[in-house]
Parts: sequence; structure tokens; C-alpha cells
Amino acid sequence: MERVGVFELRVKQQGEPALVPPAAETSKGSYYLSNLDQNIAVIVQTVYCFSGADDGDGDSSSAGVVLRESLAKVLVHYYPLAGRLTISGEGKLAVDCTGEGAVFVEAEADCAMADIGDVTEPDPSVLGKLVYSVPGAKNILEMPLLAAQVTKFKCGGFVLGLAINHCMFDGVGAMEFVNSWGETARGLPLSLPPALDRAVLRARDPPQLEFPHHEFAQITDDDSDEVAPPPHDGEPLLHRSFRFTPASIARLKALALLEGRPCTTFEALAGFVWSARTRALGMGPSRRSKLLFAVDGRPRFAPPLPAGYFGNAIVLTSAACAAGELAASPPRAVRLVRGAVEAVTDAYMRSAVDYFEATRARPSLASTLLITAWSRLPFRAADFGWGPPSAYGPAALPEKEVALFLSCGEERGGVRVLLGLPAAAMAEFQRLVEEVTAA
Repeated sequence: MERVGVFELRVKQQGEPALVPPAAETSKGSYYLSNLDQNIAVIVQTVYCFSGADDGDGDSSSAGVVLRESLAKVLVHYYPLAGRLTISGEGKLAVDCTGEGAVFVEAEADCAMADIGDVTEPDPSVLGKLVYSVPGAKNILEMPLLAAQVTKFKCGGFVLGLAINHCMFDGVGAMEFVNSWGETARGLPLSLPPALDRAVLRARDPPQLEFPHHEFAQITDDDSDEVAPPPHDGEPLLHRSFRFTPASIARLKALALLEGRPCTTFEALAGFVWSARTRALGMGPSRRSKLLFAVDGRPRFAPPLPAGYFGNAIVLTSAACAAGELAASPPRAVRLVRGAVEAVTDAYMRSAVDYFEATRARPSLASTLLITAWSRLPFRAADFGWGPPSAYGPAALPEKEVALFLSCGEERGGVRVLLGLPAAAMAEFQRLVEEVTAA
């Protein structure tokens, strides 16, 4: 899907946005969100592209009806998504299970799906039109927890655009929901019903802070000998996607061999991206650079969380280093990433839950790279009756500090890295990438 020249996607909404309530009566009242849900109340936008009837198993003209009816049915199991975000008596986010429904929109585009370009190089001015946003919404409380838009194209294909509040679930939970929705659309029972009780992640009373939790620390100008503001501060961003093949990942692993112990793909790639981005931004050698990333706590909690846990089970961990050290020693970054991964134990995660309870602190993104790894999420399992999506990905990055790791479609072991940088910094980052990806 390559696009040449300037392209403006024109999408016409068909009728007013509709509310899709659960198809049967569901529980009402307040629904508890854990402390791991509190700090990530941002809207995550994704798109799934499905080819026309010639390439799928059904007539895509019925997509709107099928997706709307199956959404109503799956919301019976995932009923909190039909509620609205509110503030609890203790000042935390919670869900008021009103049952009023998710927002559903049908639209038509004036072009073929191929004309929107390569969705692995997301252009928010294009893909943003395929995801519904509430006009005039001033804050997260005025936005639905789930909005779905079905856009049909002249070629017979359609795009499902989802806008989901991250406080409802992490990537694993989101894909389990989408898979359940797909099973419902195909007339199948849910293979993994959601485990709705989030009380398993309640804070201890009293809170027990057993670790310093540097992920919440803010890097300020006092942490550097420099007096000038960070370079490129305030400049507009370019967004680009970089493909790392299994061969180039193997080269990164070889460069970052730690004490004779092989590193994982994530450790090698996260260390490289952190170091290269820091260099590309031109940070002074004494300025501290912080890395944040999420670790899936499902298998790390003791006992493990129940299968199908509906909520965020990711815990942020961090590393920090002077920019000059990152540039001088690439293995240094990988070593710090490994240490941050290994720090995430049951005790660390329980302490993180309690830390928020005691402090209500939010992670600072100053001088920070936040890596979100979606490379293992089964996007291609999103089958609503038209087979797996022909393309998929984010419609936009939620924050300018975010880098997203995605799988390379059907290529096993490949990873795409998506990030935004100012133009000059992007050119330097590309040069650094080409040094390791060139054959």
C-alpha cells in the first residue's frame, strides 16, 4: 500500500454515532479499577484492514451489521466497557456500569483501501479519520471507554478503527477482547471468557514500599551540567517505522553480548533504540536519559493472575544513564535494560501497586523514552468472518516520548520500531539504524 504525493482521505459518516448496549441485562454500579489501571488513562487508537469479498469469507457489505450485533453480544461478557469513566470517592478512576453502551459509527471512504498507504507508517492525518473521536471532548471523562468505527472502501474492503481507553486493559487484554468479539461474530463461544475481578491487585493495608521505584522520578536540568534546553525541544515530529529483520537483530545481539550470556531480542533492540535515540537527539554527555517500559506481570505475580484477566497487568520498570555513557558503550544500555527486566518480581510489582496508593505519583516523561512492545500481540487473530486482517497497526502514537515495537507481519522474528522525532534527529536515527541493518 504505497502512496505517492499528497493524499487527503475523505470519509463521510453514515448517520449519527450510535450507542451499542450489551444484548442482555448486566450488572450495574461501580466497577473497581486497580492502581495499575490508574496511570494510563489514555486513548489507544488501532486500525484493522480487511480485504473485500474476493479475498475473504464473506460479503463485506454486511460488515457494519455483523460487527454491531456481535459487539452487543460480547459486551454482555465485557460489560464494564459499556459504562462510563468516573472518579470514585477516594479520588481514583472507576467505571460507572451504566450499560449505556459503546459508541459505534459507520462511514464510507471515497477511495480504495490501497490508497490510504502503508499503515505501518502511520499518518495520523489519514488514519485518524478511520477512528472515531468525540467532538469537543475536553478530558478523558467525556470520552467513551470503547468507540468502534467501520469504514467501507470502494474496493469492497473495510477498516475497523478502535479507540479504547488504556485504563480498561493492556495490550494482552485488548487482544483477548478483540479475539472474543471475533469469535462472537463467527458464531463461536468464547474460548477465554474474561476474569473481571480486579480486586486481586488491591494495595496492601498499610502500603508496603519495598523498592525506590525510580520509574516515577523526574529528570530535571539539575541532573545535568548543561544550562541550555534540550535540543529540538518543541519542534514538530516526523513519524517513521524501521524494520529490523532477524539477521539485523542477530547483529545487535552479537554487539551486545553480556558477559558471554546471550541477550533477548527485546533487550538488544530496546538497548539499541534507547542509545540511538539519545544520540540522535543530541543530548549533552552529562544529561541523564531515562528509559521506561512495561513488563507483563501475568506470569510474574505469585500466584499468577487468572487466565483472561480483564485489566492492566503491566508494571513499568526503568533505567537511567548519562547520555555520554550510552553513546560510548552500547552494551551498557543493554545491561541496564536487562537489569530493569530482572527487577520485576512479585515483590516489586506489589510494591509498585502500594507506591501509587501511598503517593498517587505519576511517571515523569521528561528526558524519557517509553517503549511499548506489541511485537508478540496476536493482531492477525482478529477474525470477524473475513479472515485475518491484511494490515493492522496504531493510528497514532499516544505520546511523543513513545516508541512502539510491532511484529513484521508474517515474517517470524522480525520487529518494526515506530517512533516520532524532529526531522534532523530522525535523519541521524535513520543513519544509526542503517549501520546495523545494512546487509
